[in-house]
Amino acid sequence: MTEEKKKKSAAREWADALIFAVIAASLIRWLLLEPFTIPTASMEKSLLVGDFLFVSKMHYGTRIPRTPLQIPLTHQKIWGTNANSYVDWIELPYFRLPGFSSVKRNDVVVFNYPSEFEYPIDLKTNYIKRAVAVPGDEIEIVKTLVFINGEPAYKPEEMQFSYDVLTNRNLSADFFSDYGINPDSFMPFTNGSGYLVMATEESINRLKNSPAVGSVTLRMDKEGLGDPRVFPDGAYFGWNKDNFGPLTIPAKGWTIEMNADNIAKYAFTIEKFEGLKDVKVQDNQLYIDGQKVDSYTFKQDYYFMMGDNRHDSLDSRYWGFVPEDHIVGKAWFLWLSLDKHKSMFNKIRWSRFFNGIH
Repeated sequence: MTEEKKKKSAAREWADALIFAVIAASLIRWLLLEPFTIPTASMEKSLLVGDFLFVSKMHYGTRIPRTPLQIPLTHQKIWGTNANSYVDWIELPYFRLPGFSSVKRNDVVVFNYPSEFEYPIDLKTNYIKRAVAVPGDEIEIVKTLVFINGEPAYKPEEMQFSYDVLTNRNLSADFFSDYGINPDSFMPFTNGSGYLVMATEESINRLKNSPAVGSVTLRMDKEGLGDPRVFPDGAYFGWNKDNFGPLTIPAKGWTIEMNADNIAKYAFTIEKFEGLKDVKVQDNQLYIDGQKVDSYTFKQDYYFMMGDNRHDSLDSRYWGFVPEDHIVGKAWFLWLSLDKHKSMFNKIRWSRFFNGIH
């Protein structure tokens, strides 16, 4: 007679259920979908601060974890602490499972912030922007207008810029709210002459007709006035956030001559993201493993990302190209949206529930 199987204790059943839930959630998060929250206004009004969305790993293909020794369901730190949630004893080579498609121009994409070099690639901070240019494209910005391969680029419907709104009146948050402008999108000038306002073209056209407003002027950097903060060297090229390029986005297999201009444009990318161990620029010449190189062929694709809130977005205009191995997934749809400026049930933006992202 077989001995009757011992019944699991309640504690053991709870432990088994918890382990199963963690494994299932980790697999879903890695293979299929990952939740993401919009923390900043760089994509307003296309995406709002307080939007909760799902990022599809399936569209571009799931990346095999490069840092596999990590506490499940964490990113960089252990919850509530400043301790790393991973160890980098093992680092796997980059590999991506087959996906439905590649990154298309104008997709809204979640990716690892390229310039955060203190973390492994797959554990860098997640950013979300629009892929305005893809490998092989030439981007140019002329007086805030983006051109791709010489043609006017797609304009997101809810794209924002910054404006000087001059008025001799004190305008309230309720006044701006009537024009779709939230309290984080306007700021009074210290001299009392008006407001700096971030807004869509539609809101600005309505604002211009208000009797409370004297004038509205788009803020725009002057052509030829180089900004040293702008990638790859705004001071050298005379580029700024509103007048930029032309600049070609590197594509896998693209070979360039390493002349002075190309060294200024691409040496940083080659050094930081092409997987090379010894890259130096000396006397305006590029050296790899101690050998001077006259041409270079790129090993992976790159993308140029910009926020739809064009004057309030730190993006590829400032920190450069996004390498293909930094792509996390496609922003797919919203599942919740909360307005921090409202209270109780008014916080919930019901109209945004389950909206697709485009």
